[in-house]
Amino acid sequence: MSLYSEYLQEIEDRKGQGLHPKPIDDGELLAEIIAQIKDTAHQHRESSLNFFIYNTIPGTTSAAVVKAKFLKEIILGESSVKEITPEFSLELLSHMKGGPSVEVLIDLALSDDASIAPLAAEVLKTQVYLYEADMERLESAYKAGNSIAKDILQSYAQAEFFTKLPDIAEKIDVVTYIAGEGDISTDLLSPGHQSHSRADRELHGQCMSTPEAQAEIKALQAQYPSMQVMLIAEKGTMGVGSSRMSGVNNVALWAGKKASPYVPFINIAPIVAGTNGIAPIFLTTVDVTGGIGLDLKNWVKKVDASGNTVFDQNGDAVLEEAYSVATGTVLTIDTKAKKLYNGTQELADISSAFTPQKVEFMKAGGSYAVTFGKKLQTFAAEALGIEPLSVYAAAKEISHEGQGLTAVEKIFNRNAVGVLSDSPLHAGSNVRVKVNIVGSQDTTGPMTCQELEAMAASTISPLVDGAFQSGCHTASVWDSKAKANTPKLMSFMNKFGLITARDPKGVYLSMTDVIHKVLNDITVDDRAIIIGGDSHTRMSKGVAFGADSGTVAIALATGESAMPIPESVKVTFKGHMKKYMDFRDVVHATQAQMLKQFGGENVFQGRVIEVHIGTLLADQAFTFTDWTAEMKAKASICISQDETLIGSLELAKSRIQIMIDKGMENPAKTLHGLISLADKRIDEVKSGTAPALTPDANAKYYAEVVVDLDQIDEPMIADPDVNNDDVSKRYTHDVIRPVSFYGNKTVDLAFVGSCMVHKGDMQIIAQMLRNMEAQGKEIKFNAPLVIAPPTYNIVDELKAEGDWALLEKYAGFEFDDTNPKGSARTKYENIMYLERPGCNLCMGNQEKAEPGDTVIATSTRLFQGRVVADTSEKKGESLLGSTPLVVLSAILGRFPTLEEYKEAVDGIHLTDFAPPLEEMTTPPIEFIPAANV
Repeated sequence: MSLYSEYLQEIEDRKGQGLHPKPIDDGELLAEIIAQIKDTAHQHRESSLNFFIYNTIPGTTSAAVVKAKFLKEIILGESSVKEITPEFSLELLSHMKGGPSVEVLIDLALSDDASIAPLAAEVLKTQVYLYEADMERLESAYKAGNSIAKDILQSYAQAEFFTKLPDIAEKIDVVTYIAGEGDISTDLLSPGHQSHSRADRELHGQCMSTPEAQAEIKALQAQYPSMQVMLIAEKGTMGVGSSRMSGVNNVALWAGKKASPYVPFINIAPIVAGTNGIAPIFLTTVDVTGGIGLDLKNWVKKVDASGNTVFDQNGDAVLEEAYSVATGTVLTIDTKAKKLYNGTQELADISSAFTPQKVEFMKAGGSYAVTFGKKLQTFAAEALGIEPLSVYAAAKEISHEGQGLTAVEKIFNRNAVGVLSDSPLHAGSNVRVKVNIVGSQDTTGPMTCQELEAMAASTISPLVDGAFQSGCHTASVWDSKAKANTPKLMSFMNKFGLITARDPKGVYLSMTDVIHKVLNDITVDDRAIIIGGDSHTRMSKGVAFGADSGTVAIALATGESAMPIPESVKVTFKGHMKKYMDFRDVVHATQAQMLKQFGGENVFQGRVIEVHIGTLLADQAFTFTDWTAEMKAKASICISQDETLIGSLELAKSRIQIMIDKGMENPAKTLHGLISLADKRIDEVKSGTAPALTPDANAKYYAEVVVDLDQIDEPMIADPDVNNDDVSKRYTHDVIRPVSFYGNKTVDLAFVGSCMVHKGDMQIIAQMLRNMEAQGKEIKFNAPLVIAPPTYNIVDELKAEGDWALLEKYAGFEFDDTNPKGSARTKYENIMYLERPGCNLCMGNQEKAEPGDTVIATSTRLFQGRVVADTSEKKGESLLGSTPLVVLSAILGRFPTLEEYKEAVDGIHLTDFAPPLEEMTTPPIEFIPAANV
């Protein structure tokens, strides 16, 4: 059977799902289609023309290579197709973004054919996705006296690819659609259990929200054909949680604009809004598409006659509606005045959505085009020996004389690229920065591959110190979906230059270690900037930003990222921990005490949490930084003492060496390079030339939170509060309760695992079992206990030290990498399951608890349906707590009393955390710009 026949069969199969033909990325299939186009009598010629013109993926796919080559033949007169003229061929090339299409355009523009070269040059002037090899060709031709090359470079130096684009509309009419009440997670927009389909944009689009919601959006579009539908999180924040480009892609697919008539199922420019704005990670993703994200502030805190906030019986601030955005409301966005109107009535100032930088993204069709455009303009100006024309909004450089630097401000100043100021930059500045470490995870990875192909990138930027492609999100079940996607993903990323969890050549065994743990290990500098394809990319060394698949792609391709320097909130500790408390309880108490200190306002939202942990190694400190995603923080930075940082770096070196010993090193010797960087940093700290990162004593913070450890006298639970009468208060991560609140509440399943635990947690489980043995107690589980260690290293260390054998003794199931599970578990027995390292239940895309269960877990997610689905009789709920609490709950089959808990952990060393005795700041010193270092 020919590839085309197989494609026709696939089309028939997709029709049954209500889908169009899948976009073509296979060069061999497109070659067959071209042969059928050339055969004027072929029965499939008409459909072949449509597939070639409208259904072929651009960029660096093998199909794009074949398409560009054939278009070149038509332009040169070597092939003739009456429906595709040379002029139309040039237009098609202009929509193919880069890679083979740019190569063809340069070939034509620099050719001796005087009739073709100028036409190709005009198209080339509109392109921005050029790489070093493309630029070198143009520069060499210019230096050789080629007038066309000079003309192109002059156009680039003036950024005509940007200036000649139409400005954004001054007024945009929208019709509202309430997508949900309360915080809307990206799990609603792109469910985790449908992650396998993300690279198939049309198919994945079917899972956004509900079929009913999709029908309502279509009805609004039919009723208001001249307006865009604006999706709204009423009384909440839009896009909290995971950093999913697929979420924005789905919104754009249903309510955005088509990017190109010749590129299938790629839409841009969605408009989204939230009462409390857009989650930081999601807003970055909106920028990628040139969309608009509005902070509505349409619900405000009610105040009494004295101006004091009114609270309800639960202690929550009472909200009242400032103006209505009910579904079907017609509003006008005035992009010039930066105001939101209902008719002539001004509703809100929306200037934060229309900064000069964001307007550029909207005009260019997305942030990538601006990033590449700036780079291209700089190159052209340098090649011509002229100053680049001032076209783009100047980098926002804010400096306050006499004001010290927070930790994140120091990191950004150190990594800033192209800064003009000789003064230190403070929060609010918007700069390009060098990215040191990049991580891609396996459920967004296929989309990152697509993004890299679309921007014509073929190899990792040499600016990146290290990058890793994980396999943890699909680790639980080696099913047909994982088998179809994972090997292909690993092969692409391996060739691109990343360290990969699986070796396409089969030299080393697959590694399903949780991505955040690996990134935490390969980050070997506390001044590093990390970009990762998951919202829990929050390392305890350096500053890490969870990002969408596209931002990961641009960081891999360019080694840079553009972003504002965030404000910071300083978190310090006082008092003493009680010996029966776990560090996870400190993490939850931080959230609760912050909300109490600030009258219910989440001062962490959208900011960097600078936590002065000091004494905890990076492994343990990660428990705090990981949770900051649930605090809605943009990122987190751990301030460590010198000796703690050195210990963390030595541990990182040992784990990187294990990766080398397993055979995971690549031809560029990335892992060896990271060990050398770690050694250099250790020497700097030991010698005193560059101590561990600390903020200046006179740094300015948005807020300062002091956590009183003396107040923490019970295990603390993060509760989804699934039955709250106010639906906007459910699943927020803000409800923190002591264990005594729950009485004898039944537990249906317990889960210890994923990124919120470390080796110490596994040791605690073993010690609890030893205590029960010593006390002569029967070790019996009255609820299933699922354990998923975060990494194989931890399993290996536990085996060497004897703890794993004890876990095996009482386990009813143990993972077997030689025979991994082929299907997800749907029923659980009251036994202990030792699962393969990875995300497991936390991800919710493969393994889940039984519907309607009450789950107690060390996980991070409270989203509805994530870990456990609802039934018609009972809502599933996933409550989050410490490892010892989770294990004891599984043994009892219910929440323990405080007395039972204290007895279970008696004599167990739960944490080494104690507040640093000295304040960890440095006196302000003379600032030296990064460019002068």
